[in-house]
Amino acid sequence: MKTCLCILLVASIACADRIADPSEGAEVAEWAARAENITIIRDDWGIPHIYGATDADAVFGLMYAQAEDDFNCIETNYLNSMGRLAEAEGEELIWQDLRMRLFIDPVELQAMYSEASGDLRDLMDAWADGLNYYLHKHTEVTPRVLTRFEPWMALSFSEGSIGGDIERVSVSGLRSFYESMELPESAAGEFASNGGFGRDDGGGGRASSSSIAMTPEQVGAIPMPIESGLVFPDEPTGSNGFAIAPSNTVDGNALLLINPHTSFFFRHEAHVVSEEGLNAYGALTWGQFFIYQGFNETAGWMHTSSGVDNIDEFLLDLVDEDGALFYRYGEELRPIEQREVVVRYQTDTGQGERTFTVYRTHYGPIVRTVDGQWVSVALMEEPLSALRQSYDRTKAANYAEFRELLELHTNSSNNTLFADSEGNIAYFHSNFIPRRDDENDYARPVDGSDPANDWQGVLSFDETPNVINPPNGWVFNTNNWPFSAAGENSPRQEDYPSYVQRGGENARGIHAAIVLKDRTDFTLDGLVAAAFDTYLPAFEQTIPALIRAFDEAGDEHPLKAEVADQVALLREWDLRFSVESVPTSLAIFWSGALRGLGVGNAENASVDEHLEALAEASNKLATDFGDWRTPWGEINRFQRLTGDIVQQFDDAAPSTPVAFPSATWGSLVSFGARAYPGTSRWYGTSGNSFVAVVEFGDRVRARAVTAGGLNSVPSSPHFNDQTDRYATGNLRDVYFYRADVDAHAQREYHPGG
Repeated sequence: MKTCLCILLVASIACADRIADPSEGAEVAEWAARAENITIIRDDWGIPHIYGATDADAVFGLMYAQAEDDFNCIETNYLNSMGRLAEAEGEELIWQDLRMRLFIDPVELQAMYSEASGDLRDLMDAWADGLNYYLHKHTEVTPRVLTRFEPWMALSFSEGSIGGDIERVSVSGLRSFYESMELPESAAGEFASNGGFGRDDGGGGRASSSSIAMTPEQVGAIPMPIESGLVFPDEPTGSNGFAIAPSNTVDGNALLLINPHTSFFFRHEAHVVSEEGLNAYGALTWGQFFIYQGFNETAGWMHTSSGVDNIDEFLLDLVDEDGALFYRYGEELRPIEQREVVVRYQTDTGQGERTFTVYRTHYGPIVRTVDGQWVSVALMEEPLSALRQSYDRTKAANYAEFRELLELHTNSSNNTLFADSEGNIAYFHSNFIPRRDDENDYARPVDGSDPANDWQGVLSFDETPNVINPPNGWVFNTNNWPFSAAGENSPRQEDYPSYVQRGGENARGIHAAIVLKDRTDFTLDGLVAAAFDTYLPAFEQTIPALIRAFDEAGDEHPLKAEVADQVALLREWDLRFSVESVPTSLAIFWSGALRGLGVGNAENASVDEHLEALAEASNKLATDFGDWRTPWGEINRFQRLTGDIVQQFDDAAPSTPVAFPSATWGSLVSFGARAYPGTSRWYGTSGNSFVAVVEFGDRVRARAVTAGGLNSVPSSPHFNDQTDRYATGNLRDVYFYRADVDAHAQREYHPGG
């Protein structure tokens, strides 16, 4: 007891100059007392293993540890989720913030927090307390905006996708509506002159034309530039997940591949344990208190972005009655809801602000116009249930428990791959699919005045294209459609409404089926090999087309001799990448040169176009790297120089060769790289980020790797310590059991210690 009192006394004295009143001192004392019940162990890779008496204790420690590794990412994610980025980054972001604020209302979130069950409130309280205690103990850290976290804020970011549903609403359409909004003639009247349309209440001026900021989830999604006639496609977004049944494994245990493709350094890796049954390991989105993609001792889950159509737009028929605005809904006239939103932004002299009157129907907010008609957007808005589902699935012990949580129907933008120690494997399609009339084209705005066009609840589990324990013994998703998830045992497209999936197959899906089909000898090592398989199926048809064009060209063709050696190499290429591969460099640059010529399909290119593109690619390689015979690893590099969210790159600074290329070419393992101003080499910013393979037997076994390293501080030993393993697919052992954690412990401490 004396020791505890001394600790509290020291803590109180140390922070006395920061305490404004006795209640704040009591709060700090409560934080310090709770911290004594929590242990953080950092292993030899810097991964935090957090142990607490209760789930809430574990969450407190988790958030403290996260903040130690990258507080900036935590704050930035919540500035984005609450529509407050402009307060830190300037006026150009007010439209992005306004988009978030149409859906995220602090008053509503505070009410939801008050209505939440006691255990969920405890978790949100602990989330805020852990972050606030970190700020209290680290006075050298200066938040850009959020000097204090409130528990309800956790509800603004309750689902861990890299790009949430809200971000599918067009910022440019929103800006156009609120800057130059005009009422339809049928509704014009006194209402149109109420002065509430985006007036500027301070700071002056309108936002610049560059109104879309680069948030953490958008880093890396940058179009490839046009240089010297070469044009490359944007990096495909998404992730890979495989689940392998015991029948297809050597040891008779289910296996799971967890392979999110995100912008680098977007997620934290941690292990969180409590005496109340929490024991989860995996990847978390910075600032969230639940393992987003990971596993516990008996079950694992991997989310992939879904191609489901679950966001719809409704055209409104507006009516103005005595200055009040309504919209038709069948025989009804329903009032347009209005509220004021104040968006603050940073200026050279302080904070400015703009006040907007924003509008909403029962469908959702008004976000744009189409041919003069207002458009109201509908998407899932259930933050409390979403947070409940996101957290509770980390404690689901088996398929039955995980399946029960799907009845919440709040995992809207994701598909899920699942495996457990009972031998179950599953592919779950998006967990939120509104039921509607499939005769309508919901890819376009529909008539919002007709109730028949409205959502009619959500599709049940049995109405959704899921796959449970298929006889082939595997399921997968690569952000492709669900109709190949289990090969010939997949759901049939004709059995489901068109809106359950808007996209089709992709090159990674074709590749996944190749590495999974007819395999019954999987091990953890074998699963890693499949995930990092070097084949590039996108070149199966295009390289033969180039070779045919060369063979068809007459000897008198002016480029035939110039590209003869290149074609000879490509003729012998096995379509597999490596850091030593010159054909990989040639093929990728040649594809870019074809695009630069305006050729979208290499199989349709003329002889002249094929040879001209190969000559252009060779010249580009020679100009940038000294010789067209440049191995792929000399071009494709991983570099991490700073802890900034937006990375800077330098050819003169150290970097690491990476064998795997963009997913554009069908590579399962993805590395979205390009050249930057002042560089010839290509540097990756997205793709493989966290990778884990998991085996569920009598004991769970796992291996993993994180891009670069866990900590964002360049001086940290864990800033770049995983780079070589990341670049070569050499996953490290995961320490899941306490004895293993203790054996590899580098530091053990309490939060604040």
